[in-house]
Amino acid sequence: MKGSNISHRSWRALLLGMGTVALLGLTGCQIDAGGQSLPSPYYLTDDVQYFPAGPEFKLSREAAQQKAYAQEQAAQR
Repeated sequence: MKGSNISHRSWRALLLGMGTVALLGLTGCQIDAGGQSLPSPYYLTDDVQYFPAGPEFKLSREAAQQKAYAQEQAAQR
């Protein structure tokens, strides 16, 4: 009876260890090695996100509104 209990524990430990290794192997993560950020193993299959360049001055609409308001106020005087 004592030998079977040890056998069950070893099987559980083995399955737990194999499950942990499988889980870690499937996650893929970014690592830092030697000052380099290395991507996950799946970076070649990831979709590429493209963000087109926008205006250098981010508040162009607000600046145009302020300029129009200032011209309107100057015209009323």
